[in-house]
Amino acid sequence: MPTVGEIYKFIDGFAPFRTAMDFDNCGFQAGDAAAEVHTVLLALDITPDVVLEASHRNAQLIISHHPVIFNPLRSLKAATAPYMLAEYGIAAICAHTNLDLARGGVNTCLADRLCLTDVKALAVDKASGLPTALAGKPAKKYRPSEFAGFVKKALGCDGLFYTDGGKEISSVGLCSGAGSDYVDAAYSFGCQAFVTGEAKHHEMIHAENIGMTLIAAGHYYTEDVVIRPLAERLKKAFPSVEFLRAEFSHCPARYL
Repeated sequence: MPTVGEIYKFIDGFAPFRTAMDFDNCGFQAGDAAAEVHTVLLALDITPDVVLEASHRNAQLIISHHPVIFNPLRSLKAATAPYMLAEYGIAAICAHTNLDLARGGVNTCLADRLCLTDVKALAVDKASGLPTALAGKPAKKYRPSEFAGFVKKALGCDGLFYTDGGKEISSVGLCSGAGSDYVDAAYSFGCQAFVTGEAKHHEMIHAENIGMTLIAAGHYYTEDVVIRPLAERLKKAFPSVEFLRAEFSHCPARYL
C-alpha cells in the first residue's frame, strides 16, 4: 500500500509546497510519513468532527485545504483537532496556498465551476510566478443580478451578496477565499465582475463606485470546489486507496 509520504510527494508534484505564500503554514502537519494508507478523508478544514469521522471510517490520513496548524501551538488541549489527530494516530497533509496557485488547483476549479473559458492570469505571485487570481469569459453575457444568481446556483451556496456594477458582464475575474483585494486588478484587466469568497464593506462601496459587480459567495463555497476534483486526481494515481469526501465538512455560516 502507498504511504503518507508517497501521497505527499504526489501532491508536491503538481502543487509544490515550496510555492506556498510566505505567510502560510502547509504541508505534512501530523502523523508518520512511513505509515501505510488504505483510506483517506478529504475536507476543506480539519475540525474535531472531521477527525472523529476519519477515525470511524478507519482513515489513516486526512488531506485538507486549510492548515490544521497555522500559528505556533502554545498548548495542546484535548478535544482540539491537532490533539485528536495524535490521539487517533491519523496523519494530516494540508495543501493551502500552494493548491490555490497550482494548475488544476482551487482557482482553476472555481473557474471551471463558473464555466469560464479563455482563462488567463489576472495577478501573479512574485515569489513563484504563479497566478493568484484568474480571469475568463462566461458562457454568455449576463446582467449583474442574473450573474449573481448563476454563481449562487453553480456553487450551491445558501446565499451571497453582491454589488450591481450596472454593466453587462462579458469578462469575469476570480480569486477563491479572501480575494477581494484583486478588484482593482480585475477592473484594469477589463472585467465587469469579480467573484470571491469574502468582501469588506468598504470594498463593496469601492466596487460599486467603479462599476464592478463584486460577488462574495462565501469562503467555504469558493474553495470547496477543489475537493472532489482533488479526490478524483488522487484516485487515479493511487487506485488501491479509498479517497472519501468528509461528510462533516461544511460551511459554518448559517443564513436566514
